[in-house]
Amino acid sequence: MVNIAACLPEIAAQQPNAVAVCMPAGRNTDGSVAYQRTTYAQLNEQSDVVAKGLAALGVGRGVRAVLMVPPGRHFFALTFGMAKAGVVPVMVDPGLPLRHLKTCINEARPAAFIGSPKAQAARLLLGWGKKTVRVNVTVGGPALWGGVRGYGWSTLLRHGQGSAAAAMAMTAADDVAAILFTSGSTGVPKGVVYTHGNFAAQVALLRQISGVGPGEVDLPTFPLFALFDPALGMTTVVPQMNFSRPAAANPQLLVEAMANEGVTNMFASPALVAALVRWALPRGQHMHELKRVVSAGAPVPPAIVEQMVSLMKPGGRVVTPYGATEALPVTCIDSRDILNLGDRTAQGAGVCVGKPVPGVRVAIVPIHDDSIAAWDPSSCLPVGCLGEIVVRGPQVTRSYWARPEATALAKIAVPNSEAFWHRMGDIGYFDANGFLWFCGRKSHRVVKDAQTTWFSVPSEGVFNAHPLVMRTALVGVSRGGQMQPVICVECKPDADLAIRKVKHQVPPLLDEQLRALGQAYKHTKGIDHFLLHPGFPVDIRHNAKIGREALALWAQERLQ
Repeated sequence: MVNIAACLPEIAAQQPNAVAVCMPAGRNTDGSVAYQRTTYAQLNEQSDVVAKGLAALGVGRGVRAVLMVPPGRHFFALTFGMAKAGVVPVMVDPGLPLRHLKTCINEARPAAFIGSPKAQAARLLLGWGKKTVRVNVTVGGPALWGGVRGYGWSTLLRHGQGSAAAAMAMTAADDVAAILFTSGSTGVPKGVVYTHGNFAAQVALLRQISGVGPGEVDLPTFPLFALFDPALGMTTVVPQMNFSRPAAANPQLLVEAMANEGVTNMFASPALVAALVRWALPRGQHMHELKRVVSAGAPVPPAIVEQMVSLMKPGGRVVTPYGATEALPVTCIDSRDILNLGDRTAQGAGVCVGKPVPGVRVAIVPIHDDSIAAWDPSSCLPVGCLGEIVVRGPQVTRSYWARPEATALAKIAVPNSEAFWHRMGDIGYFDANGFLWFCGRKSHRVVKDAQTTWFSVPSEGVFNAHPLVMRTALVGVSRGGQMQPVICVECKPDADLAIRKVKHQVPPLLDEQLRALGQAYKHTKGIDHFLLHPGFPVDIRHNAKIGREALALWAQERLQ
């Protein structure tokens, strides 16, 4: 049997009184944050009751159930209870556009919907899962069901406590464990099919690359990463923040939680790390117990890495795994290597994302926009050659839910084998020391003709070096029947107000300086259009991936 939840009773037996979850619960009389604490023994018992209760309601092994409950006191019991029962949670970011939410949920064809009163109200009003949902469980408020069987939290627990059913489903490694939808940063989100074997491999790899384990205290600012904490034996401190807007989290509340609870590990998106640094540095606010920051979703600029390390416990490090919803982790790099490599990104080398994690194979193949019928080892490109990144390993997922065309496009079958390679959709290359360099999404390259192509990350790295620039984004616009490169520029908050108030025209001096930067490198020559943008659109999951598709439409309109 392989079940991702099987680790919980094991850890509960080893450390029953260790705190599994600390949930903010208002303020004490002295103004400090009050916490509701759940031990491993309690979490294991609660999730057993949830598992039995779901099974008693007809939501058992193999049943797909939307889970739309904010991180809180019910979230962990539900997720581990669902895994124990063999229920397949369907997890979609609630911050997605409403049309995408409906598409994703209806595509998954869930038989159950487990959500907060707000989520249940949205389900009724917007028709989520209208044709397939037959059981609803409302968590944290009055039960809402709308014509199908509906239950509240207390009813679920009552059914679980009165059930004699086994709490742990006998799932196999290849059984579907969850459907996790991508962030949709390059289109409509896709449902990634995770097996129990994928999750088990993922936990083992994350433990290996980060060194986390029992006795550590984690502050996870991304709900899905919070689920790894009990599997790793860590204490989870649930932060006070809006999880759909991590970049807007209040750094003071996060630092307060770190100090109060002795946080040793934090998962944070690059945007949140940058916000934390901007708040803490001028105040001289250190995080003395924090020895590790794990950041994913986008590269972390070397300057931010260096500043973050300076605020942490001596010897602390920033660990950056590279991957995607379909395959994580693939490679990993920590602050020591990032700082030793220097800022080659500013010279257009791309972003170094480290070396492949143990047991995972990474290769570079020629760029194709169509499907690749079968794996051909002879097609792999040598060191230094730019191409498409492909990966193979136990944590790599095999398919998308109900998207056979997308699956065929993303996977490369190995002849006479059940093995396969996953196409990351990213461009990159290996250097002579075995480091992988990320050069942007394949769909974000700007192709003018057969001889001329610009790649996003190498191009943007050059222009990001300008002291007034916070970040840039390469997009393509159609002019004269050809695609032309345009660099959208977002200035730093402390840049001259007169510059930032301009609608979209770049002031002459800044334009001249950016042109000079572009002419200094072979791979940015030919880029001579620059537009100022007040604030880039970003993904809802990490607030770090730039919405280049929306920027391209914006740039096209400005240049017509």
